[in-house]
Amino acid sequence: MQNPSAPTIVLASSSAYRRGLLDRFLDQFETMSPDVDESNANNLPIDELATYLARKKAEAVAANARDALIIGADQLAVLDKRVLGKPGDHQKAVEQLLAASGKSVTFLTAVCILDPIGRARYEHTDRTTVHFRRFDRRLAEAYLRHDEPYDCAGSFKLEGAGFVLFDSVKTDDPTALIGLPMIWLADRLLQLGYLLP
Repeated sequence: MQNPSAPTIVLASSSAYRRGLLDRFLDQFETMSPDVDESNANNLPIDELATYLARKKAEAVAANARDALIIGADQLAVLDKRVLGKPGDHQKAVEQLLAASGKSVTFLTAVCILDPIGRARYEHTDRTTVHFRRFDRRLAEAYLRHDEPYDCAGSFKLEGAGFVLFDSVKTDDPTALIGLPMIWLADRLLQLGYLLP
C-alpha cells in the first residue's frame, strides 16, 4: 500500500528479478530502463563501482521523472579481484562456474534512492560472499541446463537451483543476491512515509 501523498516510485531497471522483489511488497510502482554506460571508464575501485553505477542509473531515469522517487541498483560479482559480467551464453557460463569452483565470489549489490522531496539521496551497498563447493564440468553443465542463468552475473540463480553449487552464503540480507537489498530498502521506504504491508 502506498501513502497517497508519497511520490510515485520508479525502479530504474529492466531486471525482471528486481521487479519481482518489489512486487513482493509494493502494490504500485513503475519501471524505466536507464541508458547508462556500465563500463568502468573512470577506473574506479571495484568497491566503489557498484555504488557509482546504481547512482548513475537512478540519475538517468530521474531526468525524465523528476517528481518520482527513483530506485537505482547495480550488482557486481567479483572473483579474484576481477568483475564477472553476465555470461550471455552457455560456454561463458561454464567458464565462469568452473573458475569459481572451490572459491569465494563476492557480490556487491548497491542501491540508490533519489527522493524528489528535498532532492535527497540515500545509498547502500550490501556485500554477500558465496563460497562455491568444488565441482566438475558435469555438475556445471547439468545446473546450467536446468536454470539457464545466462543473464545473471556469476552464472547462477539463487532463486533457482543455484544453491547446489554452494558451500555457504554469508550476508546480512539474502535478497541482495537476487538484485536488491530489500531489508535496507524497506526500512528506508518506511522512513520516507510509504505504508508497507
